[in-house]
Amino acid sequence: MQHIPSESRYGTMKYNRCGRSGLMLPAVSLGLWHNFGDVTLYENSREMVRRAFDLGITHFDIANNYGPPPGSAEENFGRILRADFSSYRDEMIISTKAGYTMWPGPYGDRGSKKYLTASLDQSLKRLGLDYVDIFYHHRPDPDTPIEETASALDLAVRQGKALYAGISNYNAEQSAAAIKALRALGTPCVIHQPRYSMLSREPEMGLLDLLVKEGVGSIAYSPLAKGLLTDRYLKGIPEDSRAAGRSVFLKPADITEKLVAKAEKLNAIASKRGQKLAQMALSWVLRDGKVTSVLIGASKASQIEECAMAAGNTSFSEEELSAIDNILAE
Repeated sequence: MQHIPSESRYGTMKYNRCGRSGLMLPAVSLGLWHNFGDVTLYENSREMVRRAFDLGITHFDIANNYGPPPGSAEENFGRILRADFSSYRDEMIISTKAGYTMWPGPYGDRGSKKYLTASLDQSLKRLGLDYVDIFYHHRPDPDTPIEETASALDLAVRQGKALYAGISNYNAEQSAAAIKALRALGTPCVIHQPRYSMLSREPEMGLLDLLVKEGVGSIAYSPLAKGLLTDRYLKGIPEDSRAAGRSVFLKPADITEKLVAKAEKLNAIASKRGQKLAQMALSWVLRDGKVTSVLIGASKASQIEECAMAAGNTSFSEEELSAIDNILAE
């Protein structure tokens, strides 16, 4: 039975303009990096997408290699779209990426026009879509001229296979070159997707200011630092957590006493704000308007519900910001 979305889905979510484009993104977006591949329960993945949309989360972010196995997240999301959202495609922003290894040989990786064009065609087939809203180059390729990579993104837009072009994991200097190359082709870079959180503040070293200056939006991935900026690990490592599982991205050794001590202090500030730690961590990324949206991951619908509430409380006092900075500097 097809899902009937909540009629109040646009009542509480905040939507921010993406740079100087006409594109509006929800303050909280859902990423499909984990928990949408073939090793997870399809019905749980389906329930998370349904709940996200009911909460006004209209943006769903994927990449060609998300799974596992690679490609399965796109396939499963395409299945969910057909089952529940065939009548709501025009209310959704769907993005995908290419840049990491996807298939063997010299044409299944990096930033060549050959790879990016072929990968997008494959992604559209897996998703069952005629176009995606945003197509990203997933990481810079030092061996391919940026003009060639930009021309692949430009081609995707001109062919109608993507509406907007974006980049991810580029530093400030690389971003400036990509923005310039795309602008010269007449297809602006609309969005950048960097890693950004309280524990990963590299974008503050020039990148965010560059994006604001150039009118490019931004969406922060890993804003909860793989779950370290939640209350999940304050009392040890739960058996059902990512760190206790087979994840190669978060291991028990990553959860140090020092990090837990910081999280406990941050959690105390969050409590005084009437928030959970995860909510405050998301609000903090959105605090000054430089970031268009935060990209969350989830393993169950209740986590999405919790994170969606962060969009309504992004103001911090100077005292709070100073206290947070002091904790992070310890």
